[in-house]
Amino acid sequence: MKSIDVKGTARNQFGKKEANELRKQNLIPCNLYGVEKDEKGLPVAKAFSVTPEEVRNLVYSPDIFSVNLTIDGTTVLAVMKEIQFHPVKDNILHIDFYQITENKPIVMAVPVKLKGLAAGVKAGGKLDQVMRRVKAKALYTAIPEKIEIDVTPLTIGKSFKVGDLKVEGIQFTSPKEAVICTVLSTRSAAANAAEEAPAEEAAPAAEAPAAE
Repeated sequence: MKSIDVKGTARNQFGKKEANELRKQNLIPCNLYGVEKDEKGLPVAKAFSVTPEEVRNLVYSPDIFSVNLTIDGTTVLAVMKEIQFHPVKDNILHIDFYQITENKPIVMAVPVKLKGLAAGVKAGGKLDQVMRRVKAKALYTAIPEKIEIDVTPLTIGKSFKVGDLKVEGIQFTSPKEAVICTVLSTRSAAANAAEEAPAEEAAPAAEAPAAE
């Protein structure tokens, strides 16, 4: 997995009002969860802010990253856990990060890349990629940059599901029956199938009854 550097500034005030004030200053409110716990054992959020430029390459990328997150001079290893966008303007409203360690598994949505030419596509079908990412649980050092699937054997009507994925050291937490990709039939495929179907042999004509 690739890594990227992000710098932030700690914030001591919380709440919707404070978050809106930060946004007016073109800053993005963020939280860091993970290692710190309260007396009840619940995660404690470390609040900070970043500029949009600081996270641009992290957010607007098809890749996934481990983040060298520096807040006021202190650096921790983290991943981006959740991001919220404005429903109309599409600007970033909030980002949650999760601090990671070398010995604790994490869950990340890993990009899926299809390779090969499906047999069903050769027959005139259409390859449809339903899922662009799958959730994978593993140590962060074992999380791949992408999951590659060879679609060559897929014939028309056949699918590749999450349960078909087998990668050593990784547990896939997306539903096993979820379809990642499938080959759909098309008019062209149906026409090809009709042309290739063997013609049925004509039934022999019934013999006329013999005259007495």
